[in-house]
Amino acid sequence: MQNLKFTYHLDEIHEVAKKVLKNFTSKTILFHGDIGAGKTTFINALLDVMGSTDSATSPTFSIVNEYEVLNDKVYHFDFYRIESIEEAYNFGIEEYLNSSQWIFAEWPENVEELLPADAQSIEIKVIEENKRSLKLTIDQERLTLNTAETEVNL
Repeated sequence: MQNLKFTYHLDEIHEVAKKVLKNFTSKTILFHGDIGAGKTTFINALLDVMGSTDSATSPTFSIVNEYEVLNDKVYHFDFYRIESIEEAYNFGIEEYLNSSQWIFAEWPENVEELLPADAQSIEIKVIEENKRSLKLTIDQERLTLNTAETEVNL
């Protein structure tokens, strides 16, 4: 596995989203970060660069939101409130995961055993109020850059 690392100000988020999108090797993306780190904000930027007119909102209470993108859909999950795998089965997670649509999952560690092995991870951390770091884990064979850990400058 490889890592791409970005450090960006929030006004650069769409540029980062474009670069990250080019390096997706899976349609299942797992978002890690503390509450308030900017996971949903980054998902919203991804939707924009994917051609969506929808606006991402946190699905904390609904568990999943659905968004239209060009010729596809994104299922945006927030597993924060999921306390057991049985809860995930009860709302039909298998149907979502077995679809050919995009899966963007916040708090994936709560359903980790259900997620596909080829899922990619994004970790977002707050550096300052308007500055973030983002690390994207990538399958080495499909990486568009050629080092084990690459810091991308905007």
